[in-house]
Amino acid sequence: MSAAAFAGDPRFGAVIALLGQYFDGLHHSDTQRLRAVFHPQAIYATASDGVLLHRTMEEYFPVVDQRPSPASRNEERADRILAIEFAGPVTGFARVACAIGPKRFTDLLTLVFLDGRWQIIAKIFHSEPVDAPSIG
Repeated sequence: MSAAAFAGDPRFGAVIALLGQYFDGLHHSDTQRLRAVFHPQAIYATASDGVLLHRTMEEYFPVVDQRPSPASRNEERADRILAIEFAGPVTGFARVACAIGPKRFTDLLTLVFLDGRWQIIAKIFHSEPVDAPSIG
């Protein structure tokens, strides 16, 4: 998509704002912010350790609540938006990267536009040690 199309499509700005909230929620371990960006029925999944880890939001948020926030540890933020795509007017995708503690993450976020706003309906991710060679 051309830069002109990007600038003229309000979906990009809305998704970029959503991703900013997502990154802030992760950096501050703030589940109130995360609840604002995830659909209540969203899924969280990874197979980075060779087995499937699947959680609902009600299982995921307590994990976030219990971990010390990267902000409280003065961790440098490594948030990056790698790609945003749309499959239609109410379906999108974002590939993003960040780091929390000793791990870096590549998140594949599937988005839906419901109730007048973009929401994350699925977070599928890969994690690896920060000092591992990057494969993505």
